[in-house]
Amino acid sequence: MAVLGAVAVGTAGCTVQPAGADGKGAPPVRVEVPSRTPDAPDGPASPSRTPEAPAKPSPSAPPAKPSSSPTPARVLWSPGDKGRDIRELQARLRQVAWIFHGPTGTYDDLTAEAVRGFQGKRGLPQTGVTDTVTWQRLLAMTREPGRWDLYLMGGQPADPPDPRCMTGRVMCISKSSRTLRWMVDGRTVSTMPVRFGSEYTPTREGVFRVYWKSRHHVSTLYDSPMPYAMFFSGGQAVHFSSDFAARGYAGASHGCVNVRDEDAIARLYEQVRDGDKVVVHW
Repeated sequence: MAVLGAVAVGTAGCTVQPAGADGKGAPPVRVEVPSRTPDAPDGPASPSRTPEAPAKPSPSAPPAKPSSSPTPARVLWSPGDKGRDIRELQARLRQVAWIFHGPTGTYDDLTAEAVRGFQGKRGLPQTGVTDTVTWQRLLAMTREPGRWDLYLMGGQPADPPDPRCMTGRVMCISKSSRTLRWMVDGRTVSTMPVRFGSEYTPTREGVFRVYWKSRHHVSTLYDSPMPYAMFFSGGQAVHFSSDFAARGYAGASHGCVNVRDEDAIARLYEQVRDGDKVVVHW
């Protein structure tokens, strides 16, 4: 019974010490009994203890780190490019006073310089090439250019010749395309952009004849130079205009047919004779 009692006490957490020299037993000693749960070394948690949150599962792959350098904007146009899109770029740069020539339709050095200035003013990389970021910024600041904004200084294609221009020697002048064709027997010898009168001083339409040429003419009505004048209807003539050369279609004549290319009209003046036909049409 003593042995069973000792075992019973031992399982309760105490053990019996052997008797001392005086024959008296020693008091019981408290011993800690290891927990039966091997994965809980600190024993069962008390109600006041907050259990640790379970560990979050690690993702299968770490998230990609953002690139230290952003992807460069896509280049749309650069020096040497040509076409209608370049005309629009130049027309919009004119609207914000970064370019004053053209539009020519050619991405030249002056266009690249204007793009660099526009980029620098807005904190963009000054590359001189038009990328998507530069173009979107320019679009937000300007309006859609019209046809004569795109061809402000000429360069537009000519309309097909009027049927009345297909015989003889003719200055065939189209108001719709704003061009003059110099034609001989149905063949176009040269083509040049022209400008007409305003709403209040319109250029007359119809079939006329050159009746007088005056190389160094000056208008007695407006006191303005009219070099290479070829008169065809009263005081209306085909002649060179320095204002047209400088301002393009931003201005208008007093009824005459203006030419902006002085070399071109000088050659035309030498070829046209008194009596040659002039056709002004839409």
